[in-house]
Amino acid sequence: MSRIEQLSKPLVLDVDGTFLKTDLLLESFWSALGRAPLACLRACLLAFSNRARLKRALAELAALRMDLLPVNSEVRALGAHSAKLGRRVVLASGSDERLVSALAAQYGIEGPVFASDGKVNLTGQRKADALVQAFGEGGFDYAGDGIVDMPVWDVAENAIIVGHLPQVAARLAAKGSNVEEFRRTWALRDLLRAMRPHQWVKNILLFLPLIAAHRFDLAGIMLVSYGVVAFSAAASSIYIINDLLDLEADRLHPTKRRRPFASGAVPIVAGMVTAVGLGVFALVLAFLLGWGMLGIVALYMALSLAYSLKLKRLRWVDIATLAGLYTLRVIAGAIAAQVMATGFLVAFIYPTFIALGCVKRLTELTLAKTDERLPGRGYGRPDRPDLLNVAWLGTFGAVLAFFLYSFTEAASTLYDSRWQLWLAIIPMAGWLIRMVLLGWRGEQDYDPIVFAMRDKYGLSLIAVTLALMFTATI
Repeated sequence: MSRIEQLSKPLVLDVDGTFLKTDLLLESFWSALGRAPLACLRACLLAFSNRARLKRALAELAALRMDLLPVNSEVRALGAHSAKLGRRVVLASGSDERLVSALAAQYGIEGPVFASDGKVNLTGQRKADALVQAFGEGGFDYAGDGIVDMPVWDVAENAIIVGHLPQVAARLAAKGSNVEEFRRTWALRDLLRAMRPHQWVKNILLFLPLIAAHRFDLAGIMLVSYGVVAFSAAASSIYIINDLLDLEADRLHPTKRRRPFASGAVPIVAGMVTAVGLGVFALVLAFLLGWGMLGIVALYMALSLAYSLKLKRLRWVDIATLAGLYTLRVIAGAIAAQVMATGFLVAFIYPTFIALGCVKRLTELTLAKTDERLPGRGYGRPDRPDLLNVAWLGTFGAVLAFFLYSFTEAASTLYDSRWQLWLAIIPMAGWLIRMVLLGWRGEQDYDPIVFAMRDKYGLSLIAVTLALMFTATI
């Protein structure tokens, strides 16, 4: 038992970054942005200079579930043990009073709540003054996590530091405070995980126009490679934003709850800064490749953002949008390499990803434990038959587009043997059929593209398809 746990004075716990691994203001912002984007942005613009009013406005727009927020287990255990010993445990936070009171109720913390009230932003010196007024100078112990808490530690008898603040700890110890440290850091590898580098494999679609045009010159390959980097950065930026918008849905998901932001492994602010940096990098690199590439990357990011904010919650619209985002990658590859993306290529790609989008939802629904709609999505298990039918339509549309392409002048120019193209349809259709059936049975990954890259049987079918097409070339 630590000395702090044995003391009788009230134990005051900060909330953001201390009791919680997250920040209630930022949680409120992303929840409000996902639920009511225009109202959220309006509140931010009108109350940006008044932090207390902004916190209240966002708290009213958001609907945070306190039971899902990631808790710092060490601080929670300290509070619970202190309460068991008869100490008063108090939450004191700069976050809005409504949220802090709800959090206290959720975890049975019966002491008074100190928080921002829509008029006073209770941080730093204002928090220190409020606590001194309630308990007297030196009449409480305080747990916090940042430099902003220094005025409170100065008037507390003993200090609990959550995080790594060696200079603060040394200063407090020098003035006679008993200092207890709970080291809490986050790892860059977790931030990298939030960027989902394994998803970058999807951007090999940019090479498809080069392959379809039988262009394998170094200049074209290098230009498309730069395009792949731009799309990877843009995609990672949107993945992070999507995760921040989906915090509650992810925390309700059996596997997504372990994502870096949902679990509290990485601070939300770190994700926001990284998302902006990646987005700017993607746009600058796209601009260096030309105005056309800049336009397509900007369109991809805008459509992805619209998908994250609203479209992913709309039945069928979400699948159509996902297919469109994959198709944009193919168009971007054509623009980067300055080759023609034929209508038949687009007509083949779009229904293919309509089918795979349905597979993604089929997998999620098959693995769901109830018939309720998926968190943050417009589908429930009763929609599985409809999704299966649309997946079959997408498969048929892709195969039909490829078959019709074999009769075009472009195909006659590039391929010497039409019957081998027809033969290539068999393993191609087999791959799509296999993906649909695996999704229906719930026997693949939540992301069909990632699964496809690891599926040796599926990769064999793709390899046979490509081999037949290349042997048919002139």
